[in-house]
Amino acid sequence: MTADKEKRRAISREAARKRRRVESDVFGELCRLLPLQPSVRAHLDKPSVIRLTLSYIRIHTLLKENPGVKAEGSDAVKRGRLNGKKERWECDGGRDEEEKEKETEEGVKTLEETNMYLRTLDGFLMVLSTDGDMIFLSHNVSNYMGLTQTELMGHNIFEFTHPCDHEEITNNLRLTTEEILFGGKRDFVMRVKSALTHRGRSTNLKSATWKVLHCQGQAKVSLNPSSGSCLLLTCQPLPLSHKLLSTHTFTSQHSMDMRFTFCDQRVLLLLGYAPEELMGRSIYELCHTLDAGCLTKNHMNLCMKTQSVSGKYRMLVRGGGYVWVETHSAVIPSVRPSKSRPGAHHPLCILCVTYVLSGVEEPSLQLSVDQTVSRYLS
Repeated sequence: MTADKEKRRAISREAARKRRRVESDVFGELCRLLPLQPSVRAHLDKPSVIRLTLSYIRIHTLLKENPGVKAEGSDAVKRGRLNGKKERWECDGGRDEEEKEKETEEGVKTLEETNMYLRTLDGFLMVLSTDGDMIFLSHNVSNYMGLTQTELMGHNIFEFTHPCDHEEITNNLRLTTEEILFGGKRDFVMRVKSALTHRGRSTNLKSATWKVLHCQGQAKVSLNPSSGSCLLLTCQPLPLSHKLLSTHTFTSQHSMDMRFTFCDQRVLLLLGYAPEELMGRSIYELCHTLDAGCLTKNHMNLCMKTQSVSGKYRMLVRGGGYVWVETHSAVIPSVRPSKSRPGAHHPLCILCVTYVLSGVEEPSLQLSVDQTVSRYLS
């Protein structure tokens, strides 16, 4: 009886070993088909292989069946170009050398164009399903978030975003009937976990901080249920940047209720107001009435997320008319007195960089009392 029992156990162990071998072979073959570098594939565990495979199948189906995307995008996924690498799928079969060389040249050219677009963008690309799954991210996401493309693809966006932003993200993922028919634009700000330190070094996810991203894009609706609908977004980090300052830009400082506490001299040339006459006044007084909602949304984002970008709105010009502007804002924390600086104490304030995007439109139109002052004086 004991011998039979031991024999059954041996047969069971051998069957289990065989199942594990078959499973490992299947996962190994599946991993080799992923358009990733061998060094990346070598460190993938089984859940990661499944997650990435499902993501590539979904993006391949989306590119193939979505009428708004060119067919060659599907070929780019097949050859693994969308992750910024030159490696192709390893199922070339019996294609001749000339065809392979031609494909390689096309792949290199596409890779160069993609990298150029990403550098110009100063951000990364993200494709979100309506459930919040990150179907695809461009390979340069690691430059901004400290997390690689393979670490994020296939995960849900809610796992990496601030809980207070989940409601806003859900609202942007939801598609209305009008958007299903005509498509809908997206423009929102969210906080995402970042493993990058201030010095640009990567840390582990447990030490991650929140980075504010400005997300812009469009909803893509597919009539075929197998491909599904999604959001195509460009994501740009929002540390307040002065590298784009020019003669068509002015900086200002505000209290938390958006009243001017400082403004540089360039506002006189751009809007006609002297900096000293703006002190203590609210920025809402200079905003076109129809765009007050745009500023209110920007103000709320600032109070909750510490950084924001307003989107385009109209700012009134002294003497008449308005110009189109966009404001990038950040909350500057208070500076408390210290032993080295006993007299230093600056309250919480808002720093704004405003980009003037147009010339004066409708200069004869007066929309506020301020715009009539110069006329009366003359």
